[in-house]
Amino acid sequence: MDMVMKLGTSSAVVIFTKSSCCISHSIETLIRSFGANPTIYELDTHPNGKQMEKALMELGCQPTPAIFIGKELVGGANEIMSLNVRGKLKQLLIRANAIWV
Repeated sequence: MDMVMKLGTSSAVVIFTKSSCCISHSIETLIRSFGANPTIYELDTHPNGKQMEKALMELGCQPTPAIFIGKELVGGANEIMSLNVRGKLKQLLIRANAIWV
């Protein structure tokens, strides 16, 4: 779990995903549409992917996608989409210094 937390807080936006997950791709595209450049960790290709996936599940996330913004675990696709629909995702990205206006 320590490795996931360390990686999750290493950048303004971090997404843990799987290369074949279309929802993860959609979330990545949404975040990039605001101008952010997320760090992506693909669990199915990462040497420690299985352990990272287990740690994310222990943190209460479905394994993918799991999104950290501003050094905090925001959650998965549902949480990101909810923030976007409520108009709060952009402000969260600004506060995390992931984008500038």
